[in-house]
Amino acid sequence: MNSGHQHRIFGRRAQEHILILASGDKVRHMTVRPWMAALAFCFVGVFSIGYLLATSYLVLRDDLIGATMARQARMQHDYEDRIAALRAQVDRITSRQLLDQQVVEDKVDKLMEQQMALTSRHGKLDNLLDRAESSGLTEKDGAPSSPVQSYAPDVKDKRASLTGSGIEAIEKQLASGAPADATPDNSTLAYVPATDTVGDRADRVFSKVTLSLKDVEQDQRSRVEQLTSDAGNAANAIETVLTRFKIPMPETAARKDDDDAVGGPYVEPESNDGFNSSLAALDGALTRLEAVRSTAESLPFRNPAIGKDVTSPFGNRRDPFLGRLALHSGIDFRFSPGERIRPTAPGKVISAGWTGGYGNMVEIDHGNGISTRYGHMSEILVKVGDTVDRNDVIGLAGSTGRSTGTHLHYEVRQNGHAVDPVYFMNAGLKLATYIK
Repeated sequence: MNSGHQHRIFGRRAQEHILILASGDKVRHMTVRPWMAALAFCFVGVFSIGYLLATSYLVLRDDLIGATMARQARMQHDYEDRIAALRAQVDRITSRQLLDQQVVEDKVDKLMEQQMALTSRHGKLDNLLDRAESSGLTEKDGAPSSPVQSYAPDVKDKRASLTGSGIEAIEKQLASGAPADATPDNSTLAYVPATDTVGDRADRVFSKVTLSLKDVEQDQRSRVEQLTSDAGNAANAIETVLTRFKIPMPETAARKDDDDAVGGPYVEPESNDGFNSSLAALDGALTRLEAVRSTAESLPFRNPAIGKDVTSPFGNRRDPFLGRLALHSGIDFRFSPGERIRPTAPGKVISAGWTGGYGNMVEIDHGNGISTRYGHMSEILVKVGDTVDRNDVIGLAGSTGRSTGTHLHYEVRQNGHAVDPVYFMNAGLKLATYIK
């Protein structure tokens, strides 16, 4: 009854499976639980899977090993190809750098040659510019009245600067910026050259410097030609004046005896460029200008009494003592007693003393048949044979001889004949820019 009651309340109880093992007289039994069955099932499943995997591995082992080895071989070949490509790229970069270095060195050598040429020209120009300054073609402060100057740089050594910027600027510009060749990313094997290499920057820098040096050279050439033209024009102007007074032109060409006692082996000239020819032309023009200028400066083209009143001009006049017409062979300038008298040009004293109506008179020979006379002086400060310059005092103003008052009687004589000093003084005004 109780059992039936329990069945009605809790349901029917599941029956347990019992495993009986008999061995002889021994009988053993074991109750099979559900979890045991599950565990046994799992074990069998795991064993089966392991067995299948082991069997598959044994069957497919050779194929897997071959595929792995092939993959490793492909990877090795890829890495070797990449290394070879990078090595070739490094070789190209190295070769490019060596080539750029050689190009830079060659261009530096060329620039140094140009620099040395400009420096050599600078030395030659210095002498010519000094001569041009002494000839009145350039101003005393160094600035040329005609646009001529030298731009050659100073040379200290082969690494010297080029006109202020030069090699140092080149090195500074070459040292700046990105590396010559940037190594590309390892992900690519193609050679990608850098956009801006040392050679490219060197080309730009050297092109600018070369153009600058060419501009300097052209500027020097044009200015030397201008100075040559100015010297020629000045010499022509002076020669025109000298020819008007029938003054023989100085011999500027080489004398015949200049070829005496000279010799030596024949050597080809250093260069054939036109600049040396222009320098030779300038030298010739300056030599000619110096010759005619020296001749002009030795002649009495200046006023002996600047700012003084003219009391009697050259020519016929009424004689102050006789009252009749007479030739006045000079010009009279009003002076104060004892005032200093200076010659109008350098020369040699050929007469100094009392000379008739001149009173105390000094005569100076200036060469080329030209002489000047200074009369009526109260005192003579030179003697015959003295060489005087324009700034030397030759005497003091007075009223000796045939004179009505203190004044200077000034004469200019050419080949012994008196000529109007005004002609010489007017010519001196035209030559004022060419002679000192």
